[in-house]
Amino acid sequence: MKRFYQHAATQPTEGGWQVGLDGRGVKTAMGAPQVVPDEALAQALAAEWAAQGDEIDPGSFRLRDLADYAIDVVRADRAAAIANLLRFAETDTLCYRADPEDPLFRRQQEVWEPLLKGAEERHKVRFERVSGIMHRPQPPATLEALRACLERQNDFTLAALTTLASLAASLTVALAALEDGAEADALWAAANLEEDWQAELWGEDLLAKERRDRRAAEFAGAHAFARLAQAADG
Repeated sequence: MKRFYQHAATQPTEGGWQVGLDGRGVKTAMGAPQVVPDEALAQALAAEWAAQGDEIDPGSFRLRDLADYAIDVVRADRAAAIANLLRFAETDTLCYRADPEDPLFRRQQEVWEPLLKGAEERHKVRFERVSGIMHRPQPPATLEALRACLERQNDFTLAALTTLASLAASLTVALAALEDGAEADALWAAANLEEDWQAELWGEDLLAKERRDRRAAEFAGAHAFARLAQAADG
């Protein structure tokens, strides 16, 4: 698609801020006004539009897509969005370890255990750890505490968490991204620990590396969006 506008800038509007393309407000994929609650988030969205060349690259709008998801999907059914996120707690990657005699287990303990313990302390919960792949339910009290945490988040943060949890296969990692000082690269490395372990053992496949780098960029984008969305809550 050819670029059809000259300037992208933020503009105040009813309910918050919106990106204006030559003054015309951007809408979501489903046609709703793409209004976000904070000017800094709107500025980040405007930067994506401003960065386009003569041809618009739809794949470069990571933040816009998250804003659309927040407005079109999360806002329409918050309960469903939260239920979807809780599924990543029920099968959280960080809870499923190799057998204790496996060298991979030691790497998982070194990297995953501090993240899991940190989540337990922050949310006052307990996670079941499993050696192997057989599913073990998490305590109902843990899921209820996590549900309460998610219910406190705004629609835009929930949208970011959905992407983070999906990429990491872990709600623990996604929620850790909201903490002060959280580093997207370190969290993504933790989430990708098993794939990186296999690459160390057998060598890195070029296609696998391209996929990892692409997903890492998506993770970093969702992390940046989450921090901006949280800042909107003050």
